[in-house]
Parts: sequence; structure tokens; C-alpha cells
Amino acid sequence: MAKTIMIVDDPPSLRQVVSIALKGAGYNVIEARDGQDAIGQLKGQKVHLIVSDVNMPNMDGISMVKAIKQLPSYKFTPIMMLTTESDTNKKMQGKTAGAKAWLVKPFQPPTLLDAVAKLLPP
Repeated sequence: MAKTIMIVDDPPSLRQVVSIALKGAGYNVIEARDGQDAIGQLKGQKVHLIVSDVNMPNMDGISMVKAIKQLPSYKFTPIMMLTTESDTNKKMQGKTAGAKAWLVKPFQPPTLLDAVAKLLPP
């Protein structure tokens, strides 16, 4: 059974690029446009990994990570940040919030898939 990955980012074009790479590797994909939308879509469905931007309207990625880690069903769901932010302080905020990996945009799909494979062992 294919694992499900949620992509959280505001530009539809970026969600599409990530989605194509993940679907091509055999994953199921759910898309959300910001942190609030992501939390709203999580309700009870099994998500194996969340890939999120940091800078988004309504609820940014780090606030979303903190909120998701408070939900008992998703407390142990790995979260990877995929962002233009490369600042060490931001990375530490993400790690403290509970993010397991940090990938800087622009990215190459093979690099994304390698990081996903590390977080989602078969």
C-alpha cells in the first residue's frame, strides 16, 4: 500500500512540482495551501509524512509543526520543511518545533525523494 504524503505550500505551482515527483515515486499525495488548511485536512486520515514550506499566509510552517505535534494522532508523524529559508536560526526554530528535516528551495526532485526515503523507511 502506497504511503500518503501531505504537501503544504501556498503557490499551487510548487505543490504541483512536489506532487509530480512524489506521485512518480509511487506515493499518494494530499495538498494544502497553508498550515491552517493542512490541520483542517488532517482530521483522522493517515498521513505518513508532511512536507511544508515555512513562509505561508494564515499559519506559517513552524506554527503548523507546533500545532500538529500537539495532536495525539500525528505526534509522531515526521515533518520536513521545504523552504527558501536557509538561516540557521530558522532551522533551529523548526527543529525545536519538531521538524525532522530541512530542504532548501530550489531543489532537485531526486534530492527531495532521497530525503523522503530517509524519513519513510519501507
